[in-house]
Amino acid sequence: MAMTPSIIRSDESAEYYFKEGCHILEVLNSADDPALSIARARVAPGVTTRLHALAHTTERYYIVSGEGVVTVGDTSEAVSAGDVVLIPAEIAQQIFNTTDEDLIFLAMCTPRFEVENYREV
Repeated sequence: MAMTPSIIRSDESAEYYFKEGCHILEVLNSADDPALSIARARVAPGVTTRLHALAHTTERYYIVSGEGVVTVGDTSEAVSAGDVVLIPAEIAQQIFNTTDEDLIFLAMCTPRFEVENYREV
């Protein structure tokens, strides 16, 4: 199927709380474009997301603002604005907001995120 050029506008009112422990705004997630999804994640101050993995899905975090500690598999490291975290499929992950401001990152999944691939660890 050929992709049609388009501009997709975010709707801030569509942000929702996800059981992982953060607020999500789906920027791009469509069966019409299954290769990639992009979501903005917002983790409140002092919050650690649930340890989880994604089946069949590689995820990348691009840290937009804030600071935290990300755990991917057996490794934990501090992250801040401009960092990219690569998370292979099936690998446990979580992120902790270490500051008193929201930690905001883009979660980019290939193929696109589907909730049935979310697994708590």
